[in-house]
Amino acid sequence: MGKRSVAAPAAAVAGLALVAALMVASTTSPAGAAECPESTTCPTTMTFTVNAPDGLTITVPDGPVSTGSGVPGDPISGQLGAVTVSDERAALTATWVATVSAAAGGFTTGGGTAPETIPNSDVLYWSGAATATTGTGTFVPGQEDAGDAESLDETRTAFSKTTGSGNNSATWNPTLVVNVPDAAVAGTYTGTVNHSVA
Repeated sequence: MGKRSVAAPAAAVAGLALVAALMVASTTSPAGAAECPESTTCPTTMTFTVNAPDGLTITVPDGPVSTGSGVPGDPISGQLGAVTVSDERAALTATWVATVSAAAGGFTTGGGTAPETIPNSDVLYWSGAATATTGTGTFVPGQEDAGDAESLDETRTAFSKTTGSGNNSATWNPTLVVNVPDAAVAGTYTGTVNHSVA
């Protein structure tokens, strides 16, 4: 009688294939792995990300803020309170300019008629030097002292940062001087001082 061949069970064939695959895998490097000969530098590239925690913001005092009182023909002078720029952009070039202006219409009392209005041209602003700073770079006051005070009939530079990188902040306490006209009427005058930063 001739010999009869018998087919191996399918499960046995599959098992042999799995063993072979495992043997090959154990003798090769993992995908993407670096393989270097002995006594050489074997490099791995590493990355990480530094996120900017926030953006560029400005904080001003809550109002209303009274800067004092006086009589027609005399100046009224007082400080507005702390103004702070916080730069958390983590930027390579971390420069900014803070500006200040007064709302249109000036400062008014009563019904806001002409005699009851002190124009923005009679309201002066000076930043003074910074009361506090953080970070690196050059912080520049818009108006360093009273002699540099500027009227708020147009937008003025309140403070700026001209050099430096990374997170930073600056705080100043600006002074407002109102040159009260001789013709001003008595009353509590109200207006708005606006700061912004970019």
